[in-house]
Amino acid sequence: MILSPLSDMLLTDLKNVVSKPKKSIRIFEFLLLFFAIGAINTADAQQKSLIPYVQPFSGTSASTTLASQHIEDKTERLANTIPAVAPPFSMTQWTPQTQLTEKKCLAPYYYNNKKFYGFRATHWISGSCTQDYGSFTIMPISGRLKTEANRYAEDYVHENEVSTPSYYKLKLPKHQLLTEITATLRSGVMRITALKSDSVYIMVSPNSDQNKGFIQIDKKKGEISGYNPVHRIYQGWGEPAGFSGYFFIRIKKAFTSAGVYSEGNISEQQSISNKKDIGAYAGFKLQKGEQLIIYSGTSFTSIAAAKANLESEIKNEGFDDVLAQTNQSWEKALSQVRISDSNEKGKKIFYTALYHAMQHPRLYNDVDGKYSQFAGKYQNKTIDKGSYYDDFSMWDIYRAQLPLIELLQPDLANSFVNSIVLKGQQGGWMPIFPCWNSYTAAMIGDHATAFIASAYNKGIRNYDINEAYRLMRQNAFQMPDSADYLNGKGRRGINSYLKYGYIPLEDSIPNAFHKKEQVSRTLEYAYDDYALATIAKDLDKQSDYRELAKRALNYQHVFDRNVGMVRGRYANRNWYQPFYPDHREPYITEGTPRQYTFYVPHDMPGLIKLMGGKKKLENELDSLFAKKEYWHGNEPGHQIPFLYNYTASPWKTQLQVSRILAEEYGEGAGGLSGNDDAGQMSAWYVFAAMGFYPVDPVSGNYQLTSPLFKHTTISFNSGKKLTIQAIKKSKKSIYISKISLNGKVFTKNQLTHQTLTNGGKIIFYLEDHPIKK
Repeated sequence: MILSPLSDMLLTDLKNVVSKPKKSIRIFEFLLLFFAIGAINTADAQQKSLIPYVQPFSGTSASTTLASQHIEDKTERLANTIPAVAPPFSMTQWTPQTQLTEKKCLAPYYYNNKKFYGFRATHWISGSCTQDYGSFTIMPISGRLKTEANRYAEDYVHENEVSTPSYYKLKLPKHQLLTEITATLRSGVMRITALKSDSVYIMVSPNSDQNKGFIQIDKKKGEISGYNPVHRIYQGWGEPAGFSGYFFIRIKKAFTSAGVYSEGNISEQQSISNKKDIGAYAGFKLQKGEQLIIYSGTSFTSIAAAKANLESEIKNEGFDDVLAQTNQSWEKALSQVRISDSNEKGKKIFYTALYHAMQHPRLYNDVDGKYSQFAGKYQNKTIDKGSYYDDFSMWDIYRAQLPLIELLQPDLANSFVNSIVLKGQQGGWMPIFPCWNSYTAAMIGDHATAFIASAYNKGIRNYDINEAYRLMRQNAFQMPDSADYLNGKGRRGINSYLKYGYIPLEDSIPNAFHKKEQVSRTLEYAYDDYALATIAKDLDKQSDYRELAKRALNYQHVFDRNVGMVRGRYANRNWYQPFYPDHREPYITEGTPRQYTFYVPHDMPGLIKLMGGKKKLENELDSLFAKKEYWHGNEPGHQIPFLYNYTASPWKTQLQVSRILAEEYGEGAGGLSGNDDAGQMSAWYVFAAMGFYPVDPVSGNYQLTSPLFKHTTISFNSGKKLTIQAIKKSKKSIYISKISLNGKVFTKNQLTHQTLTNGGKIIFYLEDHPIKK
């Protein structure tokens, strides 16, 4: 059982969650005061602080949710989140490290691992199956100096852990050290308390799996610095990415010893580079109760910038001061959505989901605006307005995670769009899946276009839309030259798509991480063409608009009316044989033909017509759920439960969404059913629990469902507020009988973005049984 973070802290070491506690107040007295206040007005206390609801361990072990138990492939039951400590959308997250490698699909922390190897300053994409990069690790030990990880690693137990979005604490019994960490946007501060008098060493290791990197130590100044070179993934895999993860560390206590090491070989030299398992150590003599404060700055441009980031964000502030600031950042972010309900479990899952949805995209620029040029070679640029971001897991997050940011923090979403436009300008082509500040061609689709169109159509427009359009149009209409294409630029298979109106099976898409998958690519390009068409129309580019609107119907070319589903097709228009609707097929991305048939979010009336009418769509949806073919653990089907809103039975959306909220999400380390994928899985929960979801985010419409909580209040940056109230006949009521919008009866199944952000009050009246009128 995992206690709520605040309860755990209060029971173990309250001083770590109270900024600068007065010495005259004893811990025991404060506990009595806290619980007395809580007994008088528990609800009010909960309203004041939302951080206690967040469970950072959620998703750090194999899923234990009800829905995940039928999944045979255990690797797909890993959410791959981490207990990240940092403000929202930070440059660097800080996490306890139970894995030494930066290899693909291995997160730095897993709940069921038994060894602790230190605190990693990580750039792991939360919930992904990618890889970490440019990280480094700080490990405190006591007694004799040991530099080999298998010798200094600490056995640890979860009873000694406390984790919140802004704070992590772990007691190390073998080393008799109490370790704590908190962080700012680009920097971290660690507090090490000696539980006995002993020699204490701080080990710092760049985490290069390539035997690259550099580290140096200055004993006189009390400083350690270095870098870990970043390498590309997918297209150009293993090649230098043109930048590094840089770090600067300052410890305000004289070193008694210092040196560097590699593979267990210790040297008193001041630096070491490009060898296996390199690191630096600093030694101290600590008395029982004495503390070390370790300040760390990070950057993607230089060691000097890492130092400047540290000096700007933390300077010489105490640990508790930094913690208080980061607590405040998270409270502000989480409190944009306030829930009033007795469903404590639901609130824990909700605010944990909101925490996971606010990890990425990643801040990339230093405090002075400097950042590593996209797809560059150790060249830097300076942003003149806003901030520059990267690590856009775009195939996943355009669906709900980025729309959630558009709703709650439009200015931040604007910076995201501007960052993507800058990448296109610097690299020559709009990136498909920009991560590691490089082209990747990692997944299918061209969803930077979908995201920009989604933001633009919601009035988020403080960037050069003409430049954005030029780059998006280039992706949609042109094939890069061979060198650029091999480098990951442009749409995969674009020539075939333009020639046939779909990608035939003869085009195996050899130059991509995901090869083949021709039908899924066709469907997703059709959606992106529709997205671009909406901007072309607004910019009065009529010729482009007509062509793109026509291409938005290309999904029809891979829909076989004879089987009522999408299907692989050859250039001669013959269908692929045999047809297995519920098998994973090479022409489908991470799914089946049945699952992907429902991916036409922009033209549901057209899909309904192809299928044979609304009743046929309803029957096909019924069949999908009856066969247990709906797979929530992956993104392509996330819109499916809401598609009943396009039939005569929207109550089935309410039924399926309520079931998914209950079965696919839970408490504890196994609380997510599959890869969280940079917060997309979590954003789905946030939207669905509030009672609406962006099936087609480009349109600015949200499909309605029954809200999970009695009262939800969304505070928009404009100052307006939207209250969502659910009046239930009983606790099990999930079916909508009536909706009231600002005092008037509302009869539609969807709301517009403008209606939501105008604020007001929506009341859902819920019954125990479906309303089948």
